[in-house]
Amino acid sequence: MMAASYRREFFVVRKIMMAMIAFVLIAAINIAPQEVNAAAAWLNTDKLNNGVVTVNYDVKANVKTKVMITKGQEKYTYNLTAGKKGETFPLQLGNGEYTITVLENTTDTKYKMVGKETVTLNLKDQKVVFLNAVQNVAWTDKNAAIIKANELIKGKKTDAEKVKAIYDFVVSNIAYDNELAKNVTTDYIPNIDNTLKNKKDICYGYATLFAAMLRNADIPTKLVMGKTTYVTEYHAWNEVYLDGKWVVIDTTVDAAYKKANKAVNFIKDAGKYTAEKVY
Repeated sequence: MMAASYRREFFVVRKIMMAMIAFVLIAAINIAPQEVNAAAAWLNTDKLNNGVVTVNYDVKANVKTKVMITKGQEKYTYNLTAGKKGETFPLQLGNGEYTITVLENTTDTKYKMVGKETVTLNLKDQKVVFLNAVQNVAWTDKNAAIIKANELIKGKKTDAEKVKAIYDFVVSNIAYDNELAKNVTTDYIPNIDNTLKNKKDICYGYATLFAAMLRNADIPTKLVMGKTTYVTEYHAWNEVYLDGKWVVIDTTVDAAYKKANKAVNFIKDAGKYTAEKVY
């Protein structure tokens, strides 16, 4: 049974994870018919062979703008960031045809379509999708967190050794940020250097930091959102490709367990996790 102190630490997670749901889902958005851009100058497919696309759309001041990526009946929706020259998004739903749509808010929940294109993904190895820097797992080799990751894995010969070194660092040095959970906005996206500097974040931040550090080490890593029996509310964790299979690792839960001097299972029971969104 989870200790009372551990329950208190995660009590505030509901607000942030509900905000994350608003961020990743396109609920109650009405899309008005609109003539779309023919030239698709806003869509860069240079890295399609890596399983990602980049949207270069000039977001208008004070206009909520989204990109929606769909394949069949599944869809992912993201907020575009004003001032960004380009933002990269994964095509994580397997091979096939994807539709990428740019939407601008008009009034309330109504949006107009300002760009729409289709691309076809045909990867031999779909794990490559989870090696990229994308909007919510953003990193470059200049990030302090990535420099730290390189220090941690120096001299490590196997992926298992690299994963364990980075895992040990994260669960030992990052604390759960209750104050952020209370005040976080719906458009919150973790910044790995802020997480490293402040030594605290919510579960979203834990999972983003861990994913970025491992992807930098060429270890396919998913950022996953959904539910688990370890936490009563919506949650974020990672799946890591290790020794030929995907395994569940939850640095948020393990950091809390470590803090409480409780036994920790490095690899979690996948049956206790239900994924709803994967990045």
